[in-house]
Amino acid sequence: MATLDDLPIRDDLKGQKPYGAPQLAVPVSLNVNENTHRVPEEVAVDIIQRLAQAVLDINRYPDREFEGLRAALAAYLGGGLSVANIWAANGSNEVLQQIFQAFGGPGRSALSFTPTYSMYPLLAQGTGTVWIPVARPDDYELDARFVREAILENKPDIVLICAPNNPTGTPVDLEVIEAAYEALTLASGGILVIDEAYAEFADGRVGSSLQLLEGRERLLVSRTMSKAFAFAGARVGYLAADPAAVDALRLVRLPYHLSAFTQAAAEGALAHSGAMLAMVDDIKAQRDRIVFELGQLGLKVFRTDSNFVLFGGLKDPDEIWTRLLERGVLIRNVGIPGTLRVSAGTERETSAFLEAMRELV
Repeated sequence: MATLDDLPIRDDLKGQKPYGAPQLAVPVSLNVNENTHRVPEEVAVDIIQRLAQAVLDINRYPDREFEGLRAALAAYLGGGLSVANIWAANGSNEVLQQIFQAFGGPGRSALSFTPTYSMYPLLAQGTGTVWIPVARPDDYELDARFVREAILENKPDIVLICAPNNPTGTPVDLEVIEAAYEALTLASGGILVIDEAYAEFADGRVGSSLQLLEGRERLLVSRTMSKAFAFAGARVGYLAADPAAVDALRLVRLPYHLSAFTQAAAEGALAHSGAMLAMVDDIKAQRDRIVFELGQLGLKVFRTDSNFVLFGGLKDPDEIWTRLLERGVLIRNVGIPGTLRVSAGTERETSAFLEAMRELV
């Protein structure tokens, strides 16, 4: 049997490993920031009916421009957005990949502030884009001056800011986004991507970058239905941007990239956005419970506006991770020394995690 070493793969891919996190059958899985609440039954029934209708025409290609879904997404986001401002793909990862394909590539560079979402450098590598990591301060917080200086010094073609940040959960003030856009305009005229995958879990103190879109044609705001909408298995990500930026992504998308089933399921979920998002408040309550109780155990808990919590002060994170797994609780070691990350689950799942932590710490 051949190995990768036997194949003529690109030199920059040799020795690399694919993205991945453990997928283990455990009673409590809190490691990949999923929404652990199931889709409400009435919503599931509507989605199934829409899928059944879609299958009758499955011999035909789906709507290449998926205008029904884009209209539903525009209505959900509000703020005067229209179909022309919206794009979607198979998860926000594909949206980001299309951004790199359209605006990155050989001879171009992308910058972000690390630690951050681990897919960014992989997408850069896959498109031949130079990756520029800028280390965040010790508390992982960004301020306008720090961001401005990094952009002016490196002059990247793409800047990615995850807001709130993954894996730290750190919120990002809108003044930081404004400073980044102004600096990037001066430095290179490049594209600023704000990854708001966890925006629905924010506490409201920090606004969405969607508020800044008007008059900023190089600002792209990426979102996903995987988290707040409990739609991780459906793979639906989207962005809002100036229509010209949407047109740029059309140049690199694959034909008919969103299946008829994906479009039908997503439109069904969006038609019940109120019911789908009703679980968000419960998740936030469990997140805040984790923050409080881990703090009571004497651990360092980082500020979070997401559905997960990064906590530190651990002498041996690997041992804690293993001993939690032995108790049927799976969380994530994201590679930041002395820390682990846990997703907020249901009340039962959160209780199982916290009870195990009380035994171990």
